[in-house]
Amino acid sequence: MTVTVPTGPAGAGAARARPSRLVWFLIAGLAVLALATLASIAFGSLPTTLGDAVDVLRGTADANTTAVVESRYPRTALGLLAGLALAVAGTLMQGITRNPLADPGLLGITAGASAGVVSATAFLGVSGQWSTVWWALPGALLAGVLVHVIGSAGAGAGVVRLVLAGAVVSAVLAAYVQAVTLGMPKVFESYRYWVVGALGGRDFEVLLSVLPASGLGLVMAVLLAPALNTLALGDESAAALGARPGVTRALGLVSATLLSAAATAAVGPIAFVGLAVPHIVKAVVGADVRAQIVCSAILGPALLLLADVAGRLVLRPHELMVGVVTAFIGAPALLLAVRNMKDGT
Repeated sequence: MTVTVPTGPAGAGAARARPSRLVWFLIAGLAVLALATLASIAFGSLPTTLGDAVDVLRGTADANTTAVVESRYPRTALGLLAGLALAVAGTLMQGITRNPLADPGLLGITAGASAGVVSATAFLGVSGQWSTVWWALPGALLAGVLVHVIGSAGAGAGVVRLVLAGAVVSAVLAAYVQAVTLGMPKVFESYRYWVVGALGGRDFEVLLSVLPASGLGLVMAVLLAPALNTLALGDESAAALGARPGVTRALGLVSATLLSAAATAAVGPIAFVGLAVPHIVKAVVGADVRAQIVCSAILGPALLLLADVAGRLVLRPHELMVGVVTAFIGAPALLLAVRNMKDGT
């Protein structure tokens, strides 16, 4: 079925996603994702080969090789979840706000998670990756709710006000985090490892703790995709077609908040995945939000896992945290996005 792009202002000039093009992208994306997953299991700071990974999966490897390879299972699973969540959240954010530079951090999610981690570490003595995730997740969600409340309250509520509310909340929380970490060196020592963003050092308990929030956010995104397509026509046209633009936009932002909060709580702040992936996907499949969500859910995890594998290999036997690698990869995407933006957009 050919996806027709709206002819209104928001959809003018957008490319159509041909079925064959979408199918080939899905096939290629799934192949890359499968290879990235296998590479994440097979390669790391400790030398193992693809054959070793296959032997472990078949149950024929020695105990030492099995322990090394199996230790990579949790970080691979977290990479799949976090990459999917960040990419889909970025797709929702860019579509709803009509801001090509929007990413999950726009709603204060990263700042809220950081504030939760710092507060728990400083005042409750919480330590360890599994413990901090229980404070990062509510901190991120509370920050997202606060941004929604400020951005939608009173007259003149809208996308611009929401973005400004996100900037204000992020700035205040960032100042709070700086004040606490600079005044308490022990908190800073613990916080600085989390804030870079990494997949290593986590186990399946961390994954299970954020799975409900990310699962709910993904289900909401899939169910809202048809309604989100109508927003490109403009609020008046969308309302004439039976849609409820305000409700759709609010639920879409809730979905993006749940997804990005879960990912940030689990693996720390990871930049550019939620920014770069939606641009790549939209350039290939067009303006259909349904196709964008599906393709982002495939490309996001693949990109994050490949970045993590690169970080393990480039400084072997040491590791470069995935948050640093994605910044190197995503920075050119950001520059390209800014370069291609039209005046006034």
